[in-house]
Amino acid sequence: MDEQQRVAAFAERQGIESDPEYHILDLAAEVGEIAADATKSTGWGAKPDDLDVADDEIGDALFSLLLVAESLDVDAGAALTEAIEKYERRIEETGSASSGG
Repeated sequence: MDEQQRVAAFAERQGIESDPEYHILDLAAEVGEIAADATKSTGWGAKPDDLDVADDEIGDALFSLLLVAESLDVDAGAALTEAIEKYERRIEETGSASSGG
């Protein structure tokens, strides 16, 4: 995945390579910022039509996720393909992409 290579190159240039556990914690924090935007903009879900999540927060979470993949030597593109195939199988077998659990 080209995006993963871009993130890996940036991290190397900037010296922000780290252990996977650090990147996983950072990812959780970034997803939390998306949730905070959603919570604030919708008044805790009372006004779902007012949902507003900043594009850069999505970008921050994606950046962090790609750093997680890179630090674990996981090809993000291959992992995404595998996930989509899994969801397709579930839909075929059960009618839903949900794992049910």
